[in-house]
Amino acid sequence: MSLIDKIAAAVEPPESDEDRETARRNAEAMAGEGSWIADVIQHHRRIETAFAQALGAADGATRTTALKALAVLLTAHANAEESVLYPAMAGNNAKGEATIAYEEQAMTKIEMAKLELFDPMSAEWREKLEHVRGAVLHHAYEEEGKWFPKLHQEMAPRQRDHVAVRFAEEFERNGGNHRRVQPG
Repeated sequence: MSLIDKIAAAVEPPESDEDRETARRNAEAMAGEGSWIADVIQHHRRIETAFAQALGAADGATRTTALKALAVLLTAHANAEESVLYPAMAGNNAKGEATIAYEEQAMTKIEMAKLELFDPMSAEWREKLEHVRGAVLHHAYEEEGKWFPKLHQEMAPRQRDHVAVRFAEEFERNGGNHRRVQPG
């Protein structure tokens, strides 16, 4: 954990697993089947699973393969959000939140690139991946708990439908596989 992370954690302690679960349940209840928020949550679940697979891999080759799969998923998801959702946030009086979201995703991309340079069996690799995982979990919490519910509520139904289509298209265009999975 960097000095900046330690200071930030002291000022605003990280949310708990329970806080994240509550935010997700509330977002799911608002979203409904087939909405763009449901797609975002589904992506977040897949990302969490991909982190677990990378961290749980027993050997270097498997960790490297899992890290590459995680990177593809993170990039497809981030690019879809950056192309569709964050501009919508900025257009709905949430420019500050959109800026934070862009910055967090840029930092995740930088940290993921650094991971490629580490020995996948080293403590340094694990520590860096855990750090990235924590940042991504917090980012997802902000989206599911605050930013996206607010955006969803402010959108007209026609805009929601348009955003849902565009988000799915951008995810697939950027290498994501838009498959639905069951919650939990």
